[in-house]
Amino acid sequence: MRIEPHIAWRYLVAKKRQNAINIISGISCLAVAVVTAAMICVLSVMNGFGDAIEQMFSQFDAELRITPAEGKTLHLDDARIQALYAMPEIALIAPTIEQTALVEFHDRQVPAILKGVDTTYQQLTTIDSIIIDGDYAVWDGAFERCVMGVGLANTIGIGAHFISPVHLYAPKRVGRVNMLRPDENFRTKGIFIAGVFAVNQTKYDDSYMLISLPLAQELFEYTEQQATALELRLSEGASVKKVQKAIRAKLGADYVVLNRYEQQADFYRIQMIEKWLTALLLVFILLIASFNIISSLSMLILDKSDDIRLLNTLGADERMIRRIFLYEGWLISAFGALIGTVIGVTLCGIQQHFGLLKLGNGMNYVLSAYPVSIQLPDVLLVLVVVLALGALAAWIPARKISVTNETV
Repeated sequence: MRIEPHIAWRYLVAKKRQNAINIISGISCLAVAVVTAAMICVLSVMNGFGDAIEQMFSQFDAELRITPAEGKTLHLDDARIQALYAMPEIALIAPTIEQTALVEFHDRQVPAILKGVDTTYQQLTTIDSIIIDGDYAVWDGAFERCVMGVGLANTIGIGAHFISPVHLYAPKRVGRVNMLRPDENFRTKGIFIAGVFAVNQTKYDDSYMLISLPLAQELFEYTEQQATALELRLSEGASVKKVQKAIRAKLGADYVVLNRYEQQADFYRIQMIEKWLTALLLVFILLIASFNIISSLSMLILDKSDDIRLLNTLGADERMIRRIFLYEGWLISAFGALIGTVIGVTLCGIQQHFGLLKLGNGMNYVLSAYPVSIQLPDVLLVLVVVLALGALAAWIPARKISVTNETV
């Protein structure tokens, strides 16, 4: 068993001749603990926001989405697509059509994304849970209905209980453009609003309107065997990654298969950049805090100069003596990291269960308190970074020890 850690431990806990060394060592440990706790708290809050927004997207996005690799149209009678219906891992397959059209209500006009869905869409997503006005319905048995995002509804000034129809204008996909009669270049349809949804994401709330799949096929001139995407719900217990890989193998390069993360890839990429840039700033703060370790260790080396010469006389070489002080600096970082981890995880746990830190001072926010999600890989990464910087800070003064020249 190595003797260096034992000597380093004795140096850490024993009283020094200069009381200032004890104070600086304590400050070093405290600084590392504070930054460690801050890193864990910040990363956990960023994870919490990510999980909350992912939950919002999951209320509208399907588990898997299939689109053509080129162009906008896929054919439902393709043998490869038909083979998907036989896969036991897939519980539901719903064709959808998404196209941009002009929405008009009274004197207000705004472009919107119309999404045609079939009768199984309620089983595909949790759309019912995000209806804030009216009901979910795209067909009531007599009239075509629509459900639109709250931002879009506010823009055109409509609500779920309005009895006047919304007019849709979609450019014709086939045929020649009539320059003399521009109005003939559009297919039009009047439709009644049934409900308003709120995903609490601008992408959907300000732009999307749900209509029936037959109406979308009529409006955008698609046949019954055409769609722009297939949205899938998997069977309970099925692995998204495994099913996604199996579907890609069946469909080949002509189709793109996206999971929920990939459907919102740009958003999640920005979120990850924000998370790790914030963590990087805290690492710089930790680097500054590590200078305290350098100061503490430098003073300890001077305080223990007689011990260094005695150890050398007893047979300890420079490498062994340097390792003693490397262990000493690393122990300061380790104690700070351990204390900071306990504090950080405790604070995150309290916030997660009690929500003490509120958002917006009680105002009408989507989230009432800062969300928290403690993830073990993040905690381990913080510990590795803290200990690595602590080892680097200890190495700087320890490398200057030289017993051959009788200098320490």
